[in-house]
Amino acid sequence: MCIRDRLYGLRDEPYVVLTGLGQRLKTTLDPDAVLSTIVETVREALKLSYAAIEVKEGAALALAASAGTPPVKEALRLPLVHQGELVGTLLIAPRGRDDELTPADLHLLNDLTHQIGVAVHTVRLTGDLRALTGDLQRSREHLVTAREEERRRLRRDLHDGLGPMLSAIMLKVGLVRTLYQRDTAATETLLIQLESEIELVIGDIRRLVYNLRPPALDELGLIGAVREYTARLGSEAQANNPALKVTVDAPASLPALPAAVEVAAYRIVQEAVTNVIRHAHAQTCQVRLLADNTLQLEVHDDGIGIEEARPAGVGLASMRERAQELGGTFTIRKAQPCGTQITACLPLMDSTRTSVRV
Repeated sequence: MCIRDRLYGLRDEPYVVLTGLGQRLKTTLDPDAVLSTIVETVREALKLSYAAIEVKEGAALALAASAGTPPVKEALRLPLVHQGELVGTLLIAPRGRDDELTPADLHLLNDLTHQIGVAVHTVRLTGDLRALTGDLQRSREHLVTAREEERRRLRRDLHDGLGPMLSAIMLKVGLVRTLYQRDTAATETLLIQLESEIELVIGDIRRLVYNLRPPALDELGLIGAVREYTARLGSEAQANNPALKVTVDAPASLPALPAAVEVAAYRIVQEAVTNVIRHAHAQTCQVRLLADNTLQLEVHDDGIGIEEARPAGVGLASMRERAQELGGTFTIRKAQPCGTQITACLPLMDSTRTSVRV
């Protein structure tokens, strides 16, 4: 290598620099090392005292890789653009105070920024993919944990509750078989006990089934289940608040909904309407359902409203969690002129709009 190359690098051979950078990037398999490879290559090829890359993160630029000693004065900043979008900045500083960049240097750097812009865009995509993969993994772990916790709860309820009760019933059936010919009164007493205990078992089974999935969803569909629940609860509430009227505004039909969306929507309506009846002192409560690319759910009342400083209770946290775990949103705010409005949007696979009102 001649003395000029040692002092000034490959400034006069841009094709060699571009080819060399491309070759080094091909051999750099680790995405974390790509930007470091670029700044090292640029610094060595052009004999610069400093080279660095800043990557755009939101509205700001963050230092991602550097080589050499940062200059005392401000470094030259060259924008890195990919398909019209600013993705980062290349920072460079010459070897010394008297070593200015020539037009040829700037032309070469301009050519390099195109390659570097593509590389920075790829690295950003890789980072986004890693973040998404991490989020998906955490979501999967959360779902697995929730499933196992539900299985544990069911096992405990069956083992500690229904199991012993059924065993006791079987023992009493054996006693009935022994006593029914010898002691009619004792047999009658046992039969009464058996009847009561069987009713308890049936109630426990119904409770377990209801907690897994409300039967009304399978029997009536989401809209029918919501209408049935609000009618029943509104009727019961009128004993304490005769002025309260609960109405449902919904499409004539909905597209096929995922089971998780149906359950989440129904539970949110249950909790929201229950809160209105218990706390709002309202005269009207309206439930609205609308299917677009999301299932939109709104519960609005004309009651006393919510206190801004009041911490969220278990019910509100549960509604928000049900919406968010499906990738949806949940908001609660004061309505105008009075009352409270709860809104939940749950994503759907089917984007067909069904907006017929009843």
